[in-house]
Amino acid sequence: MKRVTAGLIVRDGRILITRRAGDDPLCGKWEFPGGKIEEGETPEQCLAREIEEELGLQVKIGDFFAAEAYAYHRGEIYLMVYWSQWQQGEPVLRVHDRGKWVEVGDLSEYDFAPADLFVVRKLMSYMRV
Repeated sequence: MKRVTAGLIVRDGRILITRRAGDDPLCGKWEFPGGKIEEGETPEQCLAREIEEELGLQVKIGDFFAAEAYAYHRGEIYLMVYWSQWQQGEPVLRVHDRGKWVEVGDLSEYDFAPADLFVVRKLMSYMRV
């Protein structure tokens, strides 16, 4: 099982979501940015690294939000989600084709990757939207 992270990157009360691009099997699906944990790396280190590599953003990794296993046809992942505070930089889309800062109440308007749907539901419930 692959261990992956995702960040709820907050800036001015909005959360950053990104859309997968290219040859990715989930091309066109929205997600909370993050990536695979490398050997010897903590989830928090992974998340900060992935956000910098994929989006060019500096973030402060905060509290754990949620985790859940999800089985895709190509393998199972264990997704760990953390609150993250934007520190500096503007998103540079290196592996995504779109990025948006959205209100929690608007998340249901986007077609999220299946593994990220539990995060959307929990966020909307958490924020009572």
